[in-house]
Amino acid sequence: MTASPPSSHPGRNPICELPDELISQIAAGEVVERPASVVRELVDNALDAGASHITLRLQAGGVRLIAVEDDGMGIRREELPLALRRHATSKISSLSDLESVGTMGFRGEALAAIASIAEVSILTRTDDDAAHGWLLHAISGELRPTPRTRGTTVEVRELFYATPARRKFLKTDATELAHCLEAVRRHALAHPEVGFAVWHEGKLMEQWRAQSSDAAALSARLADVLGTDFLDQSVSVDHTASMAGWAAPVPADIASDAPSPTGPRLRVWGRAGLPDAARSRADQQFAYVNGRFVRDKVITHAARSAYEDVLHGHRQPVYVLFIELDPGKVDVNVHPTKIEVRFRDSREVHQAVRRAVEAALAAPRAAAQTTLPTNLGSSIGSDAPPSFRSFNPSPPVYQQQSAIVFDKTAFRGQALSVQDLQQLWAPASPPSEPPTEAASVAFVASEAPPTAPEPAVTTWPLGRALAQLHGVYILAENAQGLVLVDMHAAHERIVYEGLKQQWSEGGQRMTSQPLLIPVTFAATPAEVAVAESQADVLQQLGLDVAPFSARTLAIRAIPATLATGNATGNITELARSVLAELAQHDASTVVQRAQDELLATMACHGAVRANRRLTLEEMNGLLRQMEATERSDQCNHGRPTWRQLTHKELDGLFLRGR
Repeated sequence: MTASPPSSHPGRNPICELPDELISQIAAGEVVERPASVVRELVDNALDAGASHITLRLQAGGVRLIAVEDDGMGIRREELPLALRRHATSKISSLSDLESVGTMGFRGEALAAIASIAEVSILTRTDDDAAHGWLLHAISGELRPTPRTRGTTVEVRELFYATPARRKFLKTDATELAHCLEAVRRHALAHPEVGFAVWHEGKLMEQWRAQSSDAAALSARLADVLGTDFLDQSVSVDHTASMAGWAAPVPADIASDAPSPTGPRLRVWGRAGLPDAARSRADQQFAYVNGRFVRDKVITHAARSAYEDVLHGHRQPVYVLFIELDPGKVDVNVHPTKIEVRFRDSREVHQAVRRAVEAALAAPRAAAQTTLPTNLGSSIGSDAPPSFRSFNPSPPVYQQQSAIVFDKTAFRGQALSVQDLQQLWAPASPPSEPPTEAASVAFVASEAPPTAPEPAVTTWPLGRALAQLHGVYILAENAQGLVLVDMHAAHERIVYEGLKQQWSEGGQRMTSQPLLIPVTFAATPAEVAVAESQADVLQQLGLDVAPFSARTLAIRAIPATLATGNATGNITELARSVLAELAQHDASTVVQRAQDELLATMACHGAVRANRRLTLEEMNGLLRQMEATERSDQCNHGRPTWRQLTHKELDGLFLRGR
């Protein structure tokens, strides 16, 4: 067939078939972006070959030389030339294999693409080769025997020598080296059973020794790669779910339209960083799907949403998460670099990741520091003194009478025990007259002082309250040393979790507590209009706010969870905040967000305020509730609720033992 003559139109060339060399170079532009891309592809092949140790040698950040050595199964002599052909691979042979890929590399074009833009040589030996290995030069095609132990060495020299325009876009050697190290680090985290070593210009840059194949292997590798601080400031994640579909909402921009099929189980495991370990950049977020590092917006969004209640501001969480599911349920063939994937049902993956991380973060860290009874709630009710069982702040009428009285003349230079301090800082007796009827509606008085002996310091993780500092912080003593508690932040979290539980158990409707005497407050015409138009939504949130006059609103009921410890001023602020939310957003949007932002606002107004004097019994009750409340380590805004100062840290402050 003869070629058609050139078109008469200026600037238009005839359609023609591209030469093989140019095709390979175009493919190389998709696969190879920088030296780190070559490192990733070659390490993938080494892992698929069953290597137990991989060594990477670099020069000029990988531009001059990239050599990957492994001790895997090697390549047979007769198959060696095929390894450099386009789309030649031993990992797939049919469409069904492509739809359920179980290997790291599978496309079969990586070596051919790299060989089209660089000088490539392969030295390999299998168990079948008795005396020596075989060395193949890609450019000349020469194949000759060369000494080597079992395994494969792939050398890539002068990257982009055939496409100098691409080479101009590379960064400095230090930058390219950093990208290469990051590529190896990602592989090392997912394969603790494999040892890795990285050399640059003859100097050892990184080395991670192979770990034994037991439960502690991942922890040891995480400590080696990310540091021991990551282990100390993270919690274990392990969640298994059946891929049968959940009804939880997923944002429309990441949700899949595919139905939720009934399939195999999906497992999410790894470690999630504590909120205190969050960073300003998302540079320590590692997600793996069937052992392959991926950047996927479904996983990223799910992990970030799990931190909504505990992370402050725009900080980025840190985590290493492994997702295991049927290879047929995920498409890894959507990007040439294999770093992006597509799930058949992204909704289930999103929900599984979010539930896994939320469950790991929910357990209070205080409870993990001390061995607690199996059922914390029942043990509080049976073993603890009555006033230790719950925190019900006394009504404001008691504030003056319950102020802490400290007798400075009770000791003069003598050493004091905890019991002495408790006697010195004992609260005064409450007034003999009962509180007013109106006050009893909004508050529950504290129970009588305990008559049973107080528990030992080591019994409870957050210890035993000693005193209150400036009406803001609680000082407590436990087995490790001193505990400092922000009482407002801690009580805010306790109230918030109670509101969420009530919201969930009540069918997304809060239980109301009628007020004996309605609370009225001056309102703007806009607030009155919102109260009238959104009366049903307010009832759903446990609030009964109705017009009392043209410029006045009356609060007749509040959420039952906030009925304890809420003052009239706080009720008014709560109503104003909810009305402002309803005025700015659609009612359905407000209700949908109620469990997150709106309930957090309600909890903030319902929590005990700063400068509120608490008795020792009330402080201890708050500590016990913190130990039994999920996510009590952070308040609703992501701030920490307590800090521990150990004996060692206290000794260091005072230079003891030096």
